[in-house]
Amino acid sequence: MNPTLATKGVFDDLLQNLQIHLIDARLTKCPPDWRDLDYTPNYNKFYLICEGEGWLRIGDQELYPKPGQLCFMPAYVQQSYNTISEDTYFKYWLHFTAQVGSFDLFQWLDVPFIVDVQDLALVESWFQQLAVLVDQSSILARLQEKAILLQLIAYFLEQVPVNIVHARMEEMDRLTQIQQFIESRLHTQITVEHMAKSFHLHPNYFIKYFKKHFGMPPLKYMRQKRIQQVKRLLTSTDLSVKEIADATGFDDTNHLGKIFRKETGHSPTSYRAQFQVK
Repeated sequence: MNPTLATKGVFDDLLQNLQIHLIDARLTKCPPDWRDLDYTPNYNKFYLICEGEGWLRIGDQELYPKPGQLCFMPAYVQQSYNTISEDTYFKYWLHFTAQVGSFDLFQWLDVPFIVDVQDLALVESWFQQLAVLVDQSSILARLQEKAILLQLIAYFLEQVPVNIVHARMEEMDRLTQIQQFIESRLHTQITVEHMAKSFHLHPNYFIKYFKKHFGMPPLKYMRQKRIQQVKRLLTSTDLSVKEIADATGFDDTNHLGKIFRKETGHSPTSYRAQFQVK
């Protein structure tokens, strides 16, 4: 992935809100009439090609995936597929969503659509497991399929160059500015009205916009950032709890202790005793 350090920070926060869902997963020998033209799905697709040949069009790219390749077809992009001979594809396929706020993960990311699979046995085993789990109804099956699907997505992104979609850069820049604005003021008693005014937005719209992307209201986000900063200071410095409270925008040590215990299950002193780097 190739974002700036600041953009990476805001994207890391967006990923905290990632929701993945497996819709279906199968192993299929494509029939001779395997064909659909110029449709736009609202879900992503992975194909793992085992045998055969065929044709895909994703956006304006025409592709001919080969055996041993993993093919990605993103949601909300016009696409087509068709056979090109009697030797049709024998392939694993799965449909899934990966929501980050109000967008699909891959609406943020610009990635190639085909990758040569280096660990074919491993990747094939993930598809095999997903094809079994999707037909099971237990809670354990839902947890296992999410874990495997997340591994598959991570594997794919590790194999390809990843960039933020150019059309999303302006919005990513704005989100980065909002994040940096908040993180530079953790020691202050900043209000939503102040945040909104700084970005020339109405407070109600700012709250809605912020929650859409970060998955929570701005004040809750700020509290989480403060707690993260408190944890860092407790474990990496010898500052007193009062000094840490002052540095992170809490009214006093009692206020810090109450919020910290609620978020972590520890008091600041017990957290330091257990986790401080020595």
